[in-house]
Amino acid sequence: MRILSADEVDRALDDLALIDRLDAMFRDGCEMPTRHHHTIAAPNGPGSADATLLLMPAWTRGRGGHIGIKLVTVFPDNGTRSLPSIYGQYLLLDGGTGAPVAQLDGTMLTKRRTACASGLASRYLSRAASQTLAMLGTGALAPQLIRVHAKVRPIEEVLIWGRRPERAQALAAELAMSLPHDLGRPIVVRAELDRRQAVVAADIVSCATLSRTPLVKGDWLHQGQHVDLVGAFTPEMRESDDRAVARARVFVDTRAGALKEGGDIVQPLANGTISTADIVADLADLARGAKPGRAADDHAAITLFKSVGAALEDLAAAELAVTAR
Repeated sequence: MRILSADEVDRALDDLALIDRLDAMFRDGCEMPTRHHHTIAAPNGPGSADATLLLMPAWTRGRGGHIGIKLVTVFPDNGTRSLPSIYGQYLLLDGGTGAPVAQLDGTMLTKRRTACASGLASRYLSRAASQTLAMLGTGALAPQLIRVHAKVRPIEEVLIWGRRPERAQALAAELAMSLPHDLGRPIVVRAELDRRQAVVAADIVSCATLSRTPLVKGDWLHQGQHVDLVGAFTPEMRESDDRAVARARVFVDTRAGALKEGGDIVQPLANGTISTADIVADLADLARGAKPGRAADDHAAITLFKSVGAALEDLAAAELAVTAR
């Protein structure tokens, strides 16, 4: 059985190749039972935040298929200890025998597939000429999302906002050095202290936080924008307000996940702001051509994509990482 470290997973996965692989997996489908989602109440005693344990299985049928399962822990208080909030491991098994094939670092796998799922959605939903990206959040996903969005669209400027301005400034300085090398073209990256100004200035707004209160206000949005909501993975969390969801054409990674877990969808459904009919499509609909994304000449629509993650994405990324040379 192969064991792939975080660095090995990172080196094995090319962003655009992974976007294509995700597109194909959403189009072709796989078996994907509902994830097991368990709350671990106050693991560090009274006053500490609840933690989450996720078990995510998926498998493909037929010769050459695989079974995969990811185990993830989310401990929001880890930031106070200078530790990542999310840890994960992924086990890939032979679909015909059940024999172990590989164990991969699930944390890196999650980062890379999550960012590329947003990249896939952007390819269908953002305007092709999008040039300015606002990134709300400065955690581990932020640089991944920024890089992927800048590979999918001709982003020339990135505005980074965070609750802690010093972290936004540090991330901006780091990416201002590394991103032009990664992209092979010049790009301006800077911190933006005013969250409203960052959103208003952007063609694409990406948000990856653990916020329980809306960060993206619908009154700030303008025609042609694409909103990418990656955090807020429980019903109690949210990154957009009701007005944002009401104004936008709403898309999700999977209906089953978004309708159950994503607060940006669960809450406006519960209070009647939107109905299930207002969810235009999921990534499978888009990949199969069952529903259209943004038309090439549509410069007016506001699109909103809510991602909660899917085991299908992990399986696609793990298979690609193992077969990459």
